[in-house]
Amino acid sequence: MRDKKYKIFFSGIAGSGVSAIAVFMTDKGHVVAGSDRAFDLYPAHPLKTIFQSRNITIVPQDGSGLDRSFDLAVFSTAVEADRPEVLKARELGIPVMTRPDYLAEITASFNTIAVSGTSGKSTVSGLLTFLMNKLGLSPNFIGGGRVTQFKTPSNPGNSLAGSSDYLIIEACESDGSIVNYRPQHTIILNLALDHHTVDVTSGMFKTLIAHTKGKIIINADDKNLAPMVKEGTVTFSIERPSDFMADDISYNPFSTHFSLHNVKFTLSLPGRHNLYNALSCIAVLSELGIPLSDIAALLPVFEGIERRFNIHLNNGKHLVIDDYAHNPHKILSLMETVRRLRPGVCYIFQPHGFGPTRLMKKEYIQTFVENLRDSDHLILLPIYYTGGTASKDISSQDLADEIKARGKSAEVIENREDVLHRINEYETYIVFGARDESLSAFAKEIAGALSADR
Repeated sequence: MRDKKYKIFFSGIAGSGVSAIAVFMTDKGHVVAGSDRAFDLYPAHPLKTIFQSRNITIVPQDGSGLDRSFDLAVFSTAVEADRPEVLKARELGIPVMTRPDYLAEITASFNTIAVSGTSGKSTVSGLLTFLMNKLGLSPNFIGGGRVTQFKTPSNPGNSLAGSSDYLIIEACESDGSIVNYRPQHTIILNLALDHHTVDVTSGMFKTLIAHTKGKIIINADDKNLAPMVKEGTVTFSIERPSDFMADDISYNPFSTHFSLHNVKFTLSLPGRHNLYNALSCIAVLSELGIPLSDIAALLPVFEGIERRFNIHLNNGKHLVIDDYAHNPHKILSLMETVRRLRPGVCYIFQPHGFGPTRLMKKEYIQTFVENLRDSDHLILLPIYYTGGTASKDISSQDLADEIKARGKSAEVIENREDVLHRINEYETYIVFGARDESLSAFAKEIAGALSADR
């Protein structure tokens, strides 16, 4: 895998996971081409420009770009089995793999650190890579979230090609592929309802632990993870005793201060959830022999992950934040953090996919009912849909009706322009949801409209 050079085709190349592998493989000297329905719909897509700047050939997603010169065709799990490119690859006899299976194959060639959990994977994998890179360990990185300080005109920020044997990956449970990874070390951050029930995800985490050769690093405060803590497990925490337990914690509006083993740390990210994220990275690095003082010197430099509490406007009066929060656990963490900042918040949430919304409907409603204050308002956008065969038997209106019935302020707005026409109703806007790149642009529009209104 690491010595021979391949010609690889990626279908669904604009996806967060596929784009990271595609850029990583070009950095390792392989020839890459690909397609995406997003590029067919939006020819000026910024990610398409980045790919073309590094000689990645982009073709229509209709099968015309595939020929027998390719050694492998890798497909996003969002690409259905009856799509023209899948059929064409099989017709030509090109070996076919899914994105998760290919990532599992890549990890076998490295000293892999797998970052798992139902929340926080992107931040932790990005932060760990950033710190290891600054510490001179030259790690490799295949992520999903885009590290702000890795972004360049030719790199989206979700991969890094280093010279060492270390590879940091997001081990996502969504498609069940984590059971195929055999990492050197594994971090498990938390366990809550997301793509699967807690019991199903727990089983996958236990398999990942069984396949891990070295250290297992687990959040000791997470009750659902408690049965996985065995002798030799490395633990981190805020509340319960652990190997790496933070104390003297001070949560500030846009940063966090804490101590660990008598060493003072500053994290330039807010919220309890980000403190857990930082502790997991500190635990791994410490187990690799890095002094805590060296980690503490670098931690404040990290600027975060794109669409993770991105501040688009903070002028003293108005505040606009864009975030990737999309499951109940992530939304709770986001709302807990925002509550420390402002009263009277307008939350704008776009559920992602009909299946996930159906699975988490009860928990979505409960999270909003328990965390919306009387001064807050919730706007639900229509469920994000990228095509396919999903059953459309649930809507954002179903969520809004039940949230309102339980005494909270909520509504559905179909057209985003209608939000901009009412922009002076609130001073603080939090835009959040997964997958849809345009949500960030929408947050920028809100910030621009508020600035103009002022």
